[in-house]
Amino acid sequence: MPALEGCAASFPAVADGAISLQSMTLLRASAAAHGVHAYETLTDVSVSYAGEWRALVNTLQPDLVDAGFRGHSQERLLPRGHLVAQAYTGPKGRKQVVRRTAAAKAGGVRVWLNGQETRDGNRRNAAALVADGYTLFLCGPILLVAAWAADRQAAMQPAPPQRITVGDQQHECDVIQLRLTPGLGLSRTDQLTVFIDRQERLMRRVRFTLDGLDSTRGAVAEVDTWGHVTLHGVRWPTRFHERLIRPIPLPVHDWHMTGLDVNRGFTAADIDAAEFAGSAAAPATSLT
Repeated sequence: MPALEGCAASFPAVADGAISLQSMTLLRASAAAHGVHAYETLTDVSVSYAGEWRALVNTLQPDLVDAGFRGHSQERLLPRGHLVAQAYTGPKGRKQVVRRTAAAKAGGVRVWLNGQETRDGNRRNAAALVADGYTLFLCGPILLVAAWAADRQAAMQPAPPQRITVGDQQHECDVIQLRLTPGLGLSRTDQLTVFIDRQERLMRRVRFTLDGLDSTRGAVAEVDTWGHVTLHGVRWPTRFHERLIRPIPLPVHDWHMTGLDVNRGFTAADIDAAEFAGSAAAPATSLT
């Protein structure tokens, strides 16, 4: 119970439409530190990831983890088209996700398993939630002030500063509470807490509700980001750790970026299908 009460206290009510000038100024400063101006010039982004899920989380949240298909991944983003596509490979084969957002709406999602499109509601809801989450973890404040601005209404207010440990380093952070409408995935609304370090103005942690899926409604998780590299004018995190906060504190997922490149010239038609085509097909350029 103390853990649950502490988590509830971390999400004070943020009134719809309330915008704190202090919070917006901080968020814009963080977006600038991440390279928002360079990001806005990119036509497309290609990313690859590899990682591991902790064993227990697949038992607790099988729909979200989807362990049979979620191994390493290739992801393609069209920032101006508000389109994200993900190609996963796991022990059961290939999973392809296409997530499209739209102004003031939750948008849509399509999912293919081994080339066959599925209409399963739980699987589609989970895929939309994961796609939005991964984009948020990668781009952080850039999205909150830029690409998502046309898709979501954001209310925000400041919260007390905190010292947090990310990886093996401590950071003094300013903190912003946000309410996003629509929320992550197909959720009507979600709450976020964004931790921005005072030294470099990078997003070091984001805490979020998981209301876009029936089996996770009421749950809260957070993701730490570190190992930033500067490529194409943008500060990209390369290391990620996710933990569950509610209903029980639990580490759930560790992953890292393995490849990244930009401006290949692919279009929506190249990624809005059961597999990548054209210039989207090749793996992201390795970081090693």
